[in-house]
Amino acid sequence: MLKGVNILEKDFSNLAVYKLHMKKFALLFLLFILLIPGIKGQGKRTALLLIDIQDFYFPGGKSELIGPDKAAANAALLLEKFRKKALLVIHVRHNSEPGGAINKMVTPLQGEKIISKSEVNSFKGTDLQQYLKSQSIDSLIICGMQTHMCVEAATRAASDLGYKCVLIHDACATKDLKFGEKVIKAEDVHYSTLSTLRSYCSILSTSEFLNPE
Repeated sequence: MLKGVNILEKDFSNLAVYKLHMKKFALLFLLFILLIPGIKGQGKRTALLLIDIQDFYFPGGKSELIGPDKAAANAALLLEKFRKKALLVIHVRHNSEPGGAINKMVTPLQGEKIISKSEVNSFKGTDLQQYLKSQSIDSLIICGMQTHMCVEAATRAASDLGYKCVLIHDACATKDLKFGEKVIKAEDVHYSTLSTLRSYCSILSTSEFLNPE
């Protein structure tokens, strides 16, 4: 009889331990569920994509733009912010000389990724897409030169590839264009391009991006 009581007590003891473990498991599972949004958030990464801010677009260069210094100064502010926060920075440069060096206002630091391209689209014929994937990037802050060419092409391509894009409009510059006898002023080229890109990205000024309300 005593032996039977001992066995029964042991069974109840095992059941109590089992229930205790199940409670611990349930609590841990609940905690995991609550933390999922934070875990997912940590996986999201943003990179700054600086496109073709090169010497040939500045005064005296072979393809001088309208207002490149102001645009580059704003790009430099973005670059400073990303560096302070230790966020990823990617410089894109077009393979063209003379004046192909990245301008001193946004000179790359050692270790920052530089993409050299021969096409308008920064993704075409380069390792940009592979690099972004390797760094788990899903959002891009884009600026550079020219608004209606390489900046536009990169923004459209990035959006099509699934990246969330923000274009910083006053950190971009372009030039007057001509079609037949019609001259389209740089300001009109710039703003018409921004208008069409609204379907592909959010568009902010440097101040709006750096100092959100």
